[in-house]
Amino acid sequence: MVALAAELTNVPLWLCIPFACLLLCIAIIPLVKGEWWEKYRPFAVIFWSLLFIIPFAVKYGAGTAAETVLECLVNDYLTFIVLLFGLFCVAGNITVEGSLVGSPRVNVILLGIGTLLSSWIGTTGASMLLVRPVIKMNSWRRNKAHIMVFFIFLISNMGGSLTPIGDPPLLMGFMRGVPFTWSLHLLPVLCFNLVILLPIFYMIDRHNYRLDIAEGSVPDISKESTELKLQGAHNIIFIVTIVIAVVLSGTLTNVPAFIGANGELKGLHIGEVTFSFVTMIEIAIILLSALLSFKTTPSEIRTKNHFNWGAIQEVAVLFIGIFITMQPALMILKAVGPTLGINKAWQMFWTTGALSSFLDNTPTYLVFFTTAGTLGFTNGITTSAGIITVKLLTAISCGAVFMGAGTYIGNAPNFMVKSIADENGVRMPGFFGYMLWSIGILVPVFILDTLIFFL
Repeated sequence: MVALAAELTNVPLWLCIPFACLLLCIAIIPLVKGEWWEKYRPFAVIFWSLLFIIPFAVKYGAGTAAETVLECLVNDYLTFIVLLFGLFCVAGNITVEGSLVGSPRVNVILLGIGTLLSSWIGTTGASMLLVRPVIKMNSWRRNKAHIMVFFIFLISNMGGSLTPIGDPPLLMGFMRGVPFTWSLHLLPVLCFNLVILLPIFYMIDRHNYRLDIAEGSVPDISKESTELKLQGAHNIIFIVTIVIAVVLSGTLTNVPAFIGANGELKGLHIGEVTFSFVTMIEIAIILLSALLSFKTTPSEIRTKNHFNWGAIQEVAVLFIGIFITMQPALMILKAVGPTLGINKAWQMFWTTGALSSFLDNTPTYLVFFTTAGTLGFTNGITTSAGIITVKLLTAISCGAVFMGAGTYIGNAPNFMVKSIADENGVRMPGFFGYMLWSIGILVPVFILDTLIFFL
C-alpha cells in the first residue's frame, strides 16, 4: 500500500469530474425526473463509477485501479454500510407509544436530549433511534420539514462532538493518542451553538405550529402527557452492543496480537488489500446484533414504524458510487494538504469543515490532524502524528463534526434521516434546498464560532 500511495501523489484534477457529476445527479435529477431517478438510480451510479474507474485504469494500470476500488470497498464502504444497516435494523424494532405531540416546546426538548445522546451512542445511533419517534409525534403537522433539518444539524452531527464514540473522526483521533476525555474541550463550542440554534428552531417551529393550526391541523393537546412507553426497548441493548463493536474495533488496532510483523493489521489478503480481522470482528458483532434484534422483536412493532428497506437500499446504492468516485479528491487532498500553508486554528476549522461537507469527514480529519502534527509545536496534545495544540485540535475536530451538517452527504446519518422522513410523508428539501438551510442557519453560527473560539 505504501508503493501505491507514492504512485498516486500526482492525481489529475479532471479525475474528480465523475464525483462532481454524481453529486449533481443526486441534487438535480430527483427534482426534475423523480420517477426516472427512482427507477434508474443504480445505473447512474454504475455509469459515473465506471467513468472514473476506466480512465483511472488507463492512466495508472488496471491492477492499480482494481486495488484502489477494492481498498475503498473493503476498508471504507463495507464498514460504513454495515454500521448503518445494523443501526437501521435495530432502531426499526423500537417504537414509542404515548400521547406526546409535536409542539415547539416538546420538539426543542427532544432535539436537546438527542444532541446529548449522540455523544454516547454515536450520531448514527441517536439518529436511527429518534428519527421515527420525532416523525410520529409530528405526524399531525403539515409544515414540519424544518424539524428534520434541525434534527440533522444537531442530532446527526453536532451532538457527536463530546466523546470518541460520537463521530468517527474523533474515534480516529483517539486511536492516534488523543485522550478519551479530551473531546470535552468541545463542550463550550457545542453549548454556545445550542444556545443559538435551539431558540432559532423554537421561533421557526412556533411560526409553523401556528400556521398548521390555522390550516386546520389541530392536535388533541388535552391528551398530551409525558408518559411514554417504549416497545421493543430491549433493542437498546443491541444498539449499545453495536457502539461497543465500533469502539472495540478502534481499540484492537493497537493490540499487538492483531498487528503483523510489518506493522500493518493482520487479516485476509485480497491481492494487496487486507481485510483485517479487527474489521471482521466489528462486522460480525453488528450483523449478529441486527439478526438477534429481528429474532427477538414482534413484527407488529416494525409495522407500527412503517418499516421497510427503501431507505437503506437508497443509501447503499448512492454511497457506493460516492465512495468510489471521491477517491481522486481524497488522493489530491492527502497529497497537497501539508503544502497548503494552513497552520492557524480558524483556517483548520473552515478547511476541514468545508471539505467534510462533501467528502468523508474521517479521512479529511486525518489529513489535517496529520498536517497539524508536523507543524513543530512543543506544547499541546502528544499524538502519534506529533504534538498538536489544544486550540488547533479543537478547530479540526469541530470542523469535521459540525460541518458534516453542510450537505446531505456530509455525514453518514444525514441522507438516512432524509430518506426515512421522505418515506413517512415529510416533504424534505432537495439537495440544494437543504444547503440553503445549512448556509442560512449554520454558516452565521460558524462565523461566530470562529470569532469567539478560533481566532
